[in-house]
Amino acid sequence: MKKLVPISLMLALTSPFVAAHEEGDFFVRGGLASVMPNESSDNVLNTGELELSDNTQLGLTLTYMLTDNWGMELLAATPFTHNVRTDGLGKIAEVTHLPPTFMGQYYFGESDSQYRPYVGAGLNYTTFFEEEGFGTLDGTNVELDDSFGLAVQVGLDVEVTEDWFVNASFWYMDIDTEVETTVGTFDAEIDPYVVMVGMGYTF
Repeated sequence: MKKLVPISLMLALTSPFVAAHEEGDFFVRGGLASVMPNESSDNVLNTGELELSDNTQLGLTLTYMLTDNWGMELLAATPFTHNVRTDGLGKIAEVTHLPPTFMGQYYFGESDSQYRPYVGAGLNYTTFFEEEGFGTLDGTNVELDDSFGLAVQVGLDVEVTEDWFVNASFWYMDIDTEVETTVGTFDAEIDPYVVMVGMGYTF
C-alpha cells in the first residue's frame, strides 16, 4: 500500500488536466507587458525623427469564450512611460499612455487540449497624458493626440492545473498621433510591438 502512494502522486502530477477554455468560461491573464515602439515621424527641426524608449509594466487581460474556439478579450495595463528624443537634441520629452484594446480571438485545438495557441484582431485606443518637455522643450507645452487603430496578436496558453495556465503573447498595434509643441507640430507613427508573459486563471 505504501508503494502505491508515491506512484499515485507521480501519476497525478504527470497526467494532463482538463483545460478550461470552453464556451461560457471567463479567464484573466496577468503578467509583464513590454511595449517596444517601432516609431517613425517627421524630421524635428532637422535633428532627426522622434525616438521613443521601451517600457515594461503590469499587463492584464479579461477573456470570455463565446464558443470552445471563439473568444473576446480586453487588454488593460498600468500606464506606460516613454522618453522621447531625437539624435540631434537628445531627450526632449517624456510621455505616458494607456492602450486599452478589444480583440476578437480564435483558439486552435479542442477545449480539453493542454496547449491552446490563438490569434486575434481588434481595435486599440491609446490615450496620452502627463506629457512633459525636457531639454530644448523644457518648460514648454507638449501634447499628443489620442489614437484609434487596428491591433493583431498571436499567443499560447499552456495548462498547468485545471484552473491555472501560463501564457505568452505578441501584439502589434497601429498607433498614429500628432505631436504638438511650441516649436512646431509633427506627425508620428508609434506602431509598437508588445510582448506579454504571465499566468492565467479560469473562473
